[in-house]
Amino acid sequence: MITTESISAIRKQVLAWRMKGETVAFVPTMGNLHLGHLTLVKEAKSRADHVVASIFVNPMQFGQHEDLDAYPRTLNDDKNALIEAGAELLFTPTPGIIYPKGMDAQTFVEVPLISDQLCGESRPGHFRGVATIVCKLFNIVQPDIAVFGQKDFQQLLVIKTMVEDLSMPIEIIGVETIREDSGLAMSSRNGYLSAAQKQQAAALKQTLDKMAIELCAGKQTDEVISAANIAISAAGFDNDYLDIRNAKTFNKAQGSDTELVILAAAYMGATRLIDNLVVKLK
Repeated sequence: MITTESISAIRKQVLAWRMKGETVAFVPTMGNLHLGHLTLVKEAKSRADHVVASIFVNPMQFGQHEDLDAYPRTLNDDKNALIEAGAELLFTPTPGIIYPKGMDAQTFVEVPLISDQLCGESRPGHFRGVATIVCKLFNIVQPDIAVFGQKDFQQLLVIKTMVEDLSMPIEIIGVETIREDSGLAMSSRNGYLSAAQKQQAAALKQTLDKMAIELCAGKQTDEVISAANIAISAAGFDNDYLDIRNAKTFNKAQGSDTELVILAAAYMGATRLIDNLVVKLK
């Protein structure tokens, strides 16, 4: 695997592949890789001739009081895992390479409406940071396909909307959330949890599962959300948000909707966890 922080080196290698008529898939990450990330790389490998990955802890998507400095960085382990999963090219830029004029002078990309809700409301500017870095990375790598996890459903929808609105010739693939044995969605932030907190945190997915059963049984969304909020709090979480949306439009769920997504964010101690579950109604 070639590892470089050079934009020109990335473009040169991708161009060499393209000159042979070969396709390129891209998996952007912030590192500290786990099985969820590696599943994305393997999915990318199954869909294209070559896989490019990136590791960049993006300061633009972190809020003023969030864990940018504490975010785990495990580059050597990540490299070995990416090689085993089938990546051939790894882009590891510094903030100075990505934002040479500083973030205050950086042109940004913003997806309206979707970016202002739920995680966007709790973390102002977060999705501006996500859209901007993903747009920059897409322009650097110029992939045919890009692969993302569905664990952050709202982020995936922001990226899909950006690609559609800006007419980018990139196919966006969403991959189902990879979970620990307890049902807890795999996340780099799970490393902040104690063993006891990890077991406790499994209640989040259990609550979403119960909500899905109740929705399929015809219960009203407001009633389902109210009961679930109580259950999440009783499990030791500090609730951030819990909502049910149309999985296609991200609008508030209506009685005529047939595909819904339950979205949740809650704190276990100081660690903010997110999860979601798509529910298809008959």
